[in-house]
Amino acid sequence: MTFPTPDPRVLARREGGLGTITLNRPEAINALDVGMIEAIAGLLAAWRDDPDVQVVLFDGAGERGFSSGGDVRGLHASLARGDASGPDRFFRAEYTMNAAIGEYAKPVVAFADGVTMGGGIGIAGHAHVRVVTERSQLAMPETRLGFTPDAGGSWLLGRAPGRVGEFLALTSWVMGPADAIHAGFADHLVPAVRLPSLREALTTRADPSTPTELVLLFDETPEAGPIERARPWIDDAFAADTVPEILERLQALADAGTGDGDEVSPRAVLGALADRAPVGLTVSLAAVRSSRALPGLRAALEQEYGLVTWFMATQPDLPEGIRAQLVDRDRAPRWSPPSLAGVPADLVGEAFAHEPERRLFAVD
Repeated sequence: MTFPTPDPRVLARREGGLGTITLNRPEAINALDVGMIEAIAGLLAAWRDDPDVQVVLFDGAGERGFSSGGDVRGLHASLARGDASGPDRFFRAEYTMNAAIGEYAKPVVAFADGVTMGGGIGIAGHAHVRVVTERSQLAMPETRLGFTPDAGGSWLLGRAPGRVGEFLALTSWVMGPADAIHAGFADHLVPAVRLPSLREALTTRADPSTPTELVLLFDETPEAGPIERARPWIDDAFAADTVPEILERLQALADAGTGDGDEVSPRAVLGALADRAPVGLTVSLAAVRSSRALPGLRAALEQEYGLVTWFMATQPDLPEGIRAQLVDRDRAPRWSPPSLAGVPADLVGEAFAHEPERRLFAVD
């Protein structure tokens, strides 16, 4: 049984007790815009009290990935016009959907197959049962764009083991399936070729009947990934209080030859951080650490919304980062300020003190 949606880029159907929501924009690796998000939110609301839908599954159309994130090209166009209302509508809709997924009363399963980044993690990362495959690539890539992790990413990053959250937030490093599980962004590795069989099992609900138990029938335990193997020096370097101090520790490790030849090394991390926006790095470090003290996903989303509105109202780096990475593709962003030395000492306090015109969630 198929369900009509207001947006053809979101498909919905029910087979047995399984309601499937398919992101259907493969030409853009299923990047999300506000129309798609609102269609997803409508389905979740309709299925919440539908006794025929017992489990919700998210997947993506096409071969490249589940979702590359939000439609940042559209965001760039709005910001270039000086239109903050469109981006604000997008972020409010997205974050409300993220919370709805995390708090959903029925089990939510996500197949994070292939590219799953940013807003894609905002869906898959907050599902109750999160499945990756051997071709999964997960990341919170916001610092590449002069921004800060959003879509509830700070909540996941703040709960990653050791200092992996700081490492991922600042570098925008791409995780394979093993590291995604290690970092707490996924739960199970299932070979891509077996996803149709897992879908069938979720549909027929054969014994064992809970989604987690069913997924475990197909789960394969991966070997440790490169980030997990680098944990000793990652935890040391990214425990420093500030971004400049993190860079100092990384430089000392690189000078000592630590990790040279490894996929994840201090030298490679220094290279990545050199390309990131100083403001984005500074705010992202504070956001991940602040999220550890928050009571839940909603509080993290509320904090992120405040930071997002601050970036849009006061900072030129987000449109510049999108321009450099995705519009002109010159990979030469002109950050403001261009170096960490130019970041004002009170910038973090200013960012976190920013009050949006209205709250994201109603106060109970």
